[in-house]
Amino acid sequence: MAIPTSELQSINPSSLIELFVLQLFQNLHGSTDILRFHSGTKMNTNVDIVWRGDTYQKFPAEAVGFEFTSKGQIPRPTFKMANLVGLTKSGQLLTVSDLMILVNQTTTQNDLIGAKFTRIRTLASSLDAVNFAGNSNPFGTPNADELPQEIFFIDRKVQENRNFVEFELVSEIDLAGKKIPARQVLRSEFAGVGTFINQMVSIK
Repeated sequence: MAIPTSELQSINPSSLIELFVLQLFQNLHGSTDILRFHSGTKMNTNVDIVWRGDTYQKFPAEAVGFEFTSKGQIPRPTFKMANLVGLTKSGQLLTVSDLMILVNQTTTQNDLIGAKFTRIRTLASSLDAVNFAGNSNPFGTPNADELPQEIFFIDRKVQENRNFVEFELVSEIDLAGKKIPARQVLRSEFAGVGTFINQMVSIK
């Protein structure tokens, strides 16, 4: 379904939008399903969107805490999902609690621990043409730009209630119990998006 013309008027083509991918693993979760979704943040759209050929379902979610500290500590973000019926897994519509019940049948009290979480940030102008009326992106070149993808894994369930489920994420390095060697990360400018200051951040 294309983004309605009425909603296009409220989309800033230079806005960064967030896409989320949650990948399950057979040995941990009894499934290799990949769940793709977006929260509609900065797009104000209520429809699914397509990026690089994959459909991202509209679903209330929020991920925060990805920033590195001044001491270079690897962040441990949190990821919160609404506990509503709407997640699609193998053709089933589930709540997050439903999904965890299915997963726990494979690994007792797993609660999605070990699932791979990917945060993708790209421009509204870079969405696939199929999102727009006439299969034509009015903003620019589809798939042109994105920030580096951020990959984490679910480390633990922080809380679960009837309204939402919150998870703490961990980097692959922390998950493996390894220490990151001293290195530097360059935060470079991302064309067309606000002000990204060129800054060297030392990680020790």
